[in-house]
Amino acid sequence: KEICSYFHKIHTRRNEILLDYHQVANRYYFINKGCIRLFTIAKDGSAHSRYFAFDGNFATALPSFIDQLPAEEYLQTIQQSELLYITRANFYHLVNTIPQFANIYTEILELGFIMAQKRIYGFQGFDALEKVKWIIKYQPQLLLSVSNKMVASYLGISPSTLSRIKSKL
Repeated sequence: KEICSYFHKIHTRRNEILLDYHQVANRYYFINKGCIRLFTIAKDGSAHSRYFAFDGNFATALPSFIDQLPAEEYLQTIQQSELLYITRANFYHLVNTIPQFANIYTEILELGFIMAQKRIYGFQGFDALEKVKWIIKYQPQLLLSVSNKMVASYLGISPSTLSRIKSKL
C-alpha cells in the first residue's frame, strides 16, 4: 500500500506523446490498460518502433530516465490507455528504501535485457518470415493489438511484406 501511494493514475488518448524526442524522462509508467510504444524517427521521416509495453508492464525511455540526458526516442500511447506513473525522484526513493521494490526493479531490468537480447540475436540473419514467426512465439499480442505499419517497423520489414506473410500463416 505504501508503494501504491507514490503512483498517480492518468488516462490518455490514442497516439498521445508521453515523452518527446530530446526531452528528459522523469516518469516511469505502468500500463493498467492499453499500450505504450517507444520509437525513433529517421531522417527520411519514417518511424521505427523499438519496444511495445502492454497491460501489466512498465515503460519509459530508460537511458534518459537513468542518466537524465535527453531521450533519443519518443514514448507514445497507441490506444486509449490507463496508466500509473511514478516520478523519478519517488522511484529512486522506493528503490533505496524498500528492498522489495528494488527487487522488482531488478526483475524489470533483467526481463527487459533478456527480451532485447532475444530480439537482437533472433533477428540477426532472419528473413521476414522468420521474424514474424519470432513475434508469434515471443510477442503474439503485437500482431493482435498493433497496426501492421508499427509491427513492420519493429521487425524492419515493409507493411506489405508483413501483410503477405500474415495471410499465408
